Amino acid sequence: MDDFSPPPTVPRPVQLLKGRGVSSAVAHRFSKDQREWADDGWVGMAGGEPDPTRPATEVIREAARSALSRNDSPDIAFDQAINPYRGCEHGCSYCYARPTHSYLGYSPGLDFETKIVAKHNLPELLEQALSRPTYQARMTNLGSATDCYQPVERELRLTRRVIEVLQRHQHPFSLITKASLVERDLDLLVPMARQGLVAVYVTITTLDAELARRLEPRAASPQRRLRTIRTLAEAGVPVGVSVAPQIPFLNEDMEQVLTAAAEAGARSAFYTVLRLPWELREVFTEWLQLHYPDRAARVLARLRDHRGGQDSAGDFSTRMKGQGLWGDLLSQRFDRACTRLGLNRDRVELDLSRFLRDPEQALRQPGLFDDEPLPTPRRVAGTVLDVCADRPRF
Repeated sequence: MDDFSPPPTVPRPVQLLKGRGVSSAVAHRFSKDQREWADDGWVGMAGGEPDPTRPATEVIREAARSALSRNDSPDIAFDQAINPYRGCEHGCSYCYARPTHSYLGYSPGLDFETKIVAKHNLPELLEQALSRPTYQARMTNLGSATDCYQPVERELRLTRRVIEVLQRHQHPFSLITKASLVERDLDLLVPMARQGLVAVYVTITTLDAELARRLEPRAASPQRRLRTIRTLAEAGVPVGVSVAPQIPFLNEDMEQVLTAAAEAGARSAFYTVLRLPWELREVFTEWLQLHYPDRAARVLARLRDHRGGQDSAGDFSTRMKGQGLWGDLLSQRFDRACTRLGLNRDRVELDLSRFLRDPEQALRQPGLFDDEPLPTPRRVAGTVLDVCADRPRF
């Protein structure tokens, strides 16, 4: 259970690191030692320690034990998730997945965005899982914890290989990203979209380029993400926008983001409010005090007030949207904007009935799918948040 003690203060100034979301490697909650870095005069010199102001990204190969992680949280719409990577180079200061790096013995701070763990055997594990006689197709999300199209994907191509497996089995899925790299895989996504097997969601936290650069230093710019929405929509891929997380006194342009996304071709939208579980309290507090010291106390106070005096909440009914006057106002703003723009009216449905446990068997039966009407779905699962619903549908 989360520790809801007040977030710690940062007693010393921390140097800003260019291109990184946070500036220090805060200790993870399982750490038994406390370490402090000290400059001995050799930093940055030939043969000395690497310059701590320019930390490099390290990719760590991991042999995953399973491809699918199950979800039983009632406020999350998908049943299972696929995450090719642990950690994310985008460096979003608010990322709720940062505390997961603690389980690896790494810092949820700087390590989360500089030590990227790649599950190199994930596509093979997924193939095995989908081929099991007992497997039943379920609503699946790709990239629920960390961005599946973060920069290392350009070389490793793990996400593309995962989508190739899903396409071969005609398994429906949704994915969420901040990266324009998703356009690379249109050759896979477009045919699946025609079969009702995929929906894509692009996160746009704000249209303020300067704020986005500070919040999400290595993610695509807001305007580039709008172009990605347009590209996906024009190609026939159902695309929605996530205006998450909402942070009081920082990104106050929800309506403008929704309007721009709708004009670009988004058909649906959802939002969440910032949560600060575990070490994320310290990480985000440090970020606020470095970038917006004049409003840090106000932001944190409003967040705690929004969650009944806590930094995070475990109550499934309120943890995504919060409670209180600010939460109610935010919900009303979102609903009215979506109604005005026609978002969330065109309900995207992903078809679970097309799943093929043995694609090879289908290929061995000539004419099985030729010139036949599409089967009536045995189960069709909605993937988008209705305006009046309480939770996002992926």
